[in-house]
Amino acid sequence: MSASRPETAGRGNRARRTAPGDAVEEARLRWGAEVLAPALAKGPERTESFTTLGGIPVDRLYSPRSPTSSFDRIGYPGQPPFTRGVHPTMYRGRLWSMRMFSGFGSPEDTNARFHYLLAHGESGLSIAFDDPTLYGLDADDGESLGEVGKCGVNVSSLDDMGRLLRGIPLADVTTSMTINGPANIVWGMYLLTGEAHHVPFDRMGGTTQNDILKEYIAQKEFLYPPRPALRLVTDTIEYATRHTPRWNPVSISGYHIREAGSTAVQELAFTLADGRAYVAAAIERGLDVDDFAPRLSFFFNSHNDFFEEIAKFRAARRIWSDVMKDEFGAKNERSRWLRFHTQTAGCSCTAQQPELNIVRTAVQALAGVLGGTQSLHTNSYDEALQLPSEDAVRIALRTQQILAHESGVTESVDPFAGSYFVEWLTDRMEEETHRYFDRIDEMGGVVAGIERGFFQREIQEASFRYQRAVEAGTEKVVGVNAFTVDAPIKVPRLKITEAARRSQSRRLRALRARRSRSRYEAALDRLRKVAATESDNTMPAILDALRAKATLGEIVRAFQDVYGSYRERSTY
Repeated sequence: MSASRPETAGRGNRARRTAPGDAVEEARLRWGAEVLAPALAKGPERTESFTTLGGIPVDRLYSPRSPTSSFDRIGYPGQPPFTRGVHPTMYRGRLWSMRMFSGFGSPEDTNARFHYLLAHGESGLSIAFDDPTLYGLDADDGESLGEVGKCGVNVSSLDDMGRLLRGIPLADVTTSMTINGPANIVWGMYLLTGEAHHVPFDRMGGTTQNDILKEYIAQKEFLYPPRPALRLVTDTIEYATRHTPRWNPVSISGYHIREAGSTAVQELAFTLADGRAYVAAAIERGLDVDDFAPRLSFFFNSHNDFFEEIAKFRAARRIWSDVMKDEFGAKNERSRWLRFHTQTAGCSCTAQQPELNIVRTAVQALAGVLGGTQSLHTNSYDEALQLPSEDAVRIALRTQQILAHESGVTESVDPFAGSYFVEWLTDRMEEETHRYFDRIDEMGGVVAGIERGFFQREIQEASFRYQRAVEAGTEKVVGVNAFTVDAPIKVPRLKITEAARRSQSRRLRALRARRSRSRYEAALDRLRKVAATESDNTMPAILDALRAKATLGEIVRAFQDVYGSYRERSTY
């Protein structure tokens, strides 16, 4: 940011020069007296206080006298601390990946949707799994009743993964999989499916979310206690470092933290705190930070407060760059990159006047792009009512394509750099994040904070404050508590029947009938023995169990035989 040019007080060589800060302050005071005061006398401002969506107070005006980053904290794109982006040319060189989150019904149903999206310009796959899969349950498990294929695709076996990916060029298309508790098992299915199609492990590219810490913090789809669960994530980082150089083994996720009701600052702080915990665990395992850190990635929410979201993304890059250098001693610049996927805020979508969600999604997507995201999912307008229809998905994808090819926002790198307000807000979010880091460190780290219920309470309180403001009408939601209409909702319905459960159950019965019982039981016994060790990597044993036709649920239960299950302590 450049300061104002000094102005001379008079002519001649001996004229007194006014300091830039003095000139700016004089101009601000003059504006306040001559322009602002008369305007306020004629009519007051709308409210007594203005804040971001996350509650950060916002001043009326930001100018060069406002607290701002020094230029070395802003820097240039592709240069530490990466405030302005990890690539020097950003979207002038390559657009973000347009990666729509998709999954429903049987593997064949979702496979058809994948081919539809690729045909309409999507550049990467993103798989949504149903609740039974996320909870490590087979489709024919009694607890899966009524949920198979309803909120994502069901995958209960290696054979299912083969059906899901049929006809997809796995050497060319990168795939993101939103899976956490059983992520190691589902990733193993993906790798073995590629192997069956003669694509070696080192040629497959993609990301497993695999962020188990945020499950305890926000989404609650956990299978084992936190400490052994963290060990399994470390196993995947180690295995990926040695065998899958194009795969991101963990996508450290703030998205679900935000969806649970956190503020933007909490999303930022808790996500990066989780990242610090994974890095520390991998280093403790014996890995060199520069061997694995370049393959870590992140996943953020983009919500309605346009400038707060842009500032969040910029602050995230800067904080992570400093953490990796100063805390973990990273020497490779790529280890300091914070590469991230963005999804627009599902929790902001409304069932009332659902077509308005198209506008919300466009604003949120624009914030993600201006914040420098590497890939983007735009929510479909009907997501508050159902799984997205094909028409709604196409509109969501076209929203990204309009931003990319019609809006002009890809022409310049980090165009908000130097904005007095955005730079102040970026700094403020960085400061608030470090305050949270200090609190988390004082209680012994992320796992200790989870066990004490710290993160859960923070999010609950933030969510309660927001909901109370909506109900009081001080926080307006268009179509819900402001500008409402009394009209029927007209959205084409997409219905998922119980057909997926019936077909998946039949397949599981057939699989169990034809596999070698002795082989799969021996593979599960070996898995239990490896899991019971302190640090032997479990991934080879998982792959062997999958090759022996063990199902998702059977492998999860083998781990639970060793680690037990986990019940969260309630917090209020």
